[in-house]
Amino acid sequence: MTGTPLKVGIIGQGRSGRDIHGKLLVQLPAQYRIAAIADSIPERRSLAEEEFGCRAYGTWEEMVAHEPLDLIVNASPSHQHFPITLELLNKGINVLCEKPLAKSPEEVDRLIEASKRSGKLLAVFQQSRYHPAFQQIRQVIDSGVLGRIVQVSIGMNGFARRWDWQTLQSNNGGNLMNTGPHPVDQALQLFGTDALPQITCIMDRANTFGDAEDYVKLIMRGPGRPTIDIEISSCCAYPQDSFNIQGTNGGLRGSSDRLEWTYFKPDEAPAQQLVKEPLFNAAGLPAYCNETLTWHSDDWSMSLPEGQSLFGYMTEKLYLMLHRSLTEGAPLEITPEQVRQQMWVMEECRRQNPLIYSA
Repeated sequence: MTGTPLKVGIIGQGRSGRDIHGKLLVQLPAQYRIAAIADSIPERRSLAEEEFGCRAYGTWEEMVAHEPLDLIVNASPSHQHFPITLELLNKGINVLCEKPLAKSPEEVDRLIEASKRSGKLLAVFQQSRYHPAFQQIRQVIDSGVLGRIVQVSIGMNGFARRWDWQTLQSNNGGNLMNTGPHPVDQALQLFGTDALPQITCIMDRANTFGDAEDYVKLIMRGPGRPTIDIEISSCCAYPQDSFNIQGTNGGLRGSSDRLEWTYFKPDEAPAQQLVKEPLFNAAGLPAYCNETLTWHSDDWSMSLPEGQSLFGYMTEKLYLMLHRSLTEGAPLEITPEQVRQQMWVMEECRRQNPLIYSA
């Protein structure tokens, strides 16, 4: 591909297609140009023509038939992600698909096969991989100051009642499919993508008006791996820190805008060894283990370019990465194979909750 901006078509002009992808792409004129959109609602088509200066079509099929496009963003409703993306790949078109990519690992396998067969790129909009707080957490963990990581807790909680299309199983809705791709993607990166975790999952329908879950408790574990506790709840009136990490030398806590961590250095700690006899203090009375450790602390606060939102920052990072892949052949940093692991986790969660998800 040349150095001219890539011609992009967007399927859907809803909360994602317009408010996320469209608004970001117009801020990257050197890399992308919105050439066309497809949406079934006439008012949305008219607005896109006005805002983006592009052509508008009533269906994605019409758009593909009339427009030579370098990339299509599939921001259709969730249950249409898989079939539309599969057709686009089979037609020989590069695709960036919104999350969730599909509903099962088998569907992701079909998309990967279609991508390889056509030689076209399949990318997934998992922009939370570029969350500044998550990137900082990875740096702290990789530095080793927390020691071996024992547990990672990720909470995406709040109190909300919801009654839109994303509350329905038939639309691939529910908290796990709507919100879960973000924390599950982060969790798998911290767990390690070279092995599948053991899964324990509890789901409930609490404040939703649909038939899909709006409470999820998901535990990942495996030999030699940290235990990862993910909670996505719509009935939590007192949400705590988004991240809480426990390590053998210390811990970290915080949310998207601020993190803090504290740790001791083993070479500064008093030498200890196992004592099997009862312990006594200086007065000869029974005592507990007691030592004084020298604690070190650090913190981090999010700093974004002036005028840029957190969502805009993450979205820009993903689109710049995608541009390098399309124009320079750079490898994708978020691969369909990694997303397949998410789908496997989510499918296992549904299997363990037959009262909500019948076979």
